[in-house]
Amino acid sequence: MDNEIPIIDVSDLVSDHDAARVASEIGAACRGAGFFYVTGHGIPATVTARLFSEARRFFTAPSEIKGAAAITQSPHNRGYVGMGEEVLDPDMPADLKEAYNIGLEIAADDHEFLAGVPFRGLNLWPDLPDWRENMLDYYDRSWSLGMTLHRAFAIDLGLPESYFTPMFDRPMATLRLLRYPPQIENPEPGQIGAGTHTDYGNVTILAVDGVAGLEVQARDGTWVAAPCIDDAFVCNIGDCLMRWSNDIYVSTPHRVTNAAGRERYSAAFFLDPNPDARVACLPTCQSPDRPPRYPPITGADYLKSRLDATYVHRSHGG
Repeated sequence: MDNEIPIIDVSDLVSDHDAARVASEIGAACRGAGFFYVTGHGIPATVTARLFSEARRFFTAPSEIKGAAAITQSPHNRGYVGMGEEVLDPDMPADLKEAYNIGLEIAADDHEFLAGVPFRGLNLWPDLPDWRENMLDYYDRSWSLGMTLHRAFAIDLGLPESYFTPMFDRPMATLRLLRYPPQIENPEPGQIGAGTHTDYGNVTILAVDGVAGLEVQARDGTWVAAPCIDDAFVCNIGDCLMRWSNDIYVSTPHRVTNAAGRERYSAAFFLDPNPDARVACLPTCQSPDRPPRYPPITGADYLKSRLDATYVHRSHGG
């Protein structure tokens, strides 16, 4: 890694004009930095601006509105996460942030929900007019962009373009709104906005509302600041895709600090596969000299193993 995060214009991938070239650029970033910016993605800036306006509306709402949607009420990783309820780095104090998780929207009579399929739960919606509709619009746009990126992954890894499509038609994708308060004056030693961690799923699509704070760990161990770039998303590979690719793609440690003196908002779309997707070494990522490094596992079992180690309420049986 040359200590810079590459910027990739994906418009030719979105339009299918020159997908192979863009896929090659994305593949190089996935093998190297594990992070890359995308421009030309097709999501209007007005949509992202509305997302952050709605995020502020929720996080500044009365405590009873936020508490009514608390994640402690959901076994499916949905709802509001209060300040200090998450520990991304187990060796450090709790993170200085609050969050709200939104999953795939399903109905109460959904067959997988009724059957108790893992991570097939109902979203917990706050009592705010039009909030649900605006969140789901952004969720669907991010899902579409995530699948466009998966076309690039497949092309780069020598697979059919649609290889991942059936494993992401009902994904365990999470849209996570995040609010980081200004860094407190006397934090506990090592306490920051989000502790050092890697992401769990296949790919993360991050929008930031003008306040930087994301830092990416380079291969030499130094920390590289990820500046805010207008109308660009920061994308990174997660542990699940690293596992699928037999460590050809790299899931890179990162963290969040907030030294700007004002609150920071971001929105991360974590794209995980369907619960029953079989995460096993891709056929093009193994050889006699590079045998599979991980046993097969379902998407749901893998995600559960990671979440149980992160949330205070889950680690205590909640």
